[in-house]
Amino acid sequence: MSASSPHHNPAAEEQAALWAARLEGSSLAPADRAALDAWLAEDPAHRDLLAQYRRFSSELEDRLLLLAAAGGVALPAAPAARHGWQFGWILGPALAAAALAVGVVWWARPAHQSASFATAAAQRREIALVDGTRVELDAGTRLDVEIGGAERHVRLSVGEAFFTVSKDPNRPFIVETPAGSVRVTGTVFSVHTEPSVGLDVTVVEGSVLVRPGIPGAPAAEPVSLHANDAVSIGPDGAVVKRTLSNDALDEALLWRKGKVVFHTVPLRTALARIAHYAGREIHVSDDAANLPVGGLYGLDPDEFFKAFEALQPIRVTSTPGGPVQVTLAAER
Repeated sequence: MSASSPHHNPAAEEQAALWAARLEGSSLAPADRAALDAWLAEDPAHRDLLAQYRRFSSELEDRLLLLAAAGGVALPAAPAARHGWQFGWILGPALAAAALAVGVVWWARPAHQSASFATAAAQRREIALVDGTRVELDAGTRLDVEIGGAERHVRLSVGEAFFTVSKDPNRPFIVETPAGSVRVTGTVFSVHTEPSVGLDVTVVEGSVLVRPGIPGAPAAEPVSLHANDAVSIGPDGAVVKRTLSNDALDEALLWRKGKVVFHTVPLRTALARIAHYAGREIHVSDDAANLPVGGLYGLDPDEFFKAFEALQPIRVTSTPGGPVQVTLAAER
């Protein structure tokens, strides 16, 4: 993970929790202190993450002490002596039980997050949010995250994202897009939004509620989706719901493997999809624009053009930093 990365990976979070527990339980031996210093030096984000877990530990202890004083929970007596480092307050079984009794999960990650994530052309990325949700971002995607104590909000401005949302009935997870919103409490689904597309939602597990919201379009009723359901909301506000076969569901999510299936679409339509991975404009001549494209292709532009040129008489030319030109091979 780079120093500029705005999120933490699960391994770093687990290590931060362990170091926080050791620091809470007792003083560190010189060798342990050296190991902690080395871990902190690996990535500046480690220091911030450790501070978050230590704050959580302090807040949990203060809350439980207040409840104990009020007779709400019973805490164990402090041990007579300490032998080496221990998990102390955070990981003690009795305290964990007390934390659960007041609705606090002792091992929980920090509850709040405010961050932005983006992918460039030809880049896919997986991120972990603080609530345990995992998100896979396709190329050319922008995601803004606001997770609080009552709700979890993300804003998908453009692009495509695959969500595996951690279950939390008390904190709905809401995906806002320019074309509408998706509301869940815990499920697996994909969302794609662009000005020329509108909004596409595909559900793999669980259920979601999609609320169309195209500016200027007639108001539409919310759409309930379950596993293998999909809905498309066009730029004009038209709503089309359908149920996908398992094969069709797999095809819709092939972008996660860098692949795409075209079912006899015009070349201009296929190139609009490939352009997300080119990082520059792709121009197609009128004569070549309607050539039929069908089959399984790689989303990498070079891979796509190599495969398509073997099937159709086209010519692909470009200059460094300039647009890609696609014409019929016979065109002058």
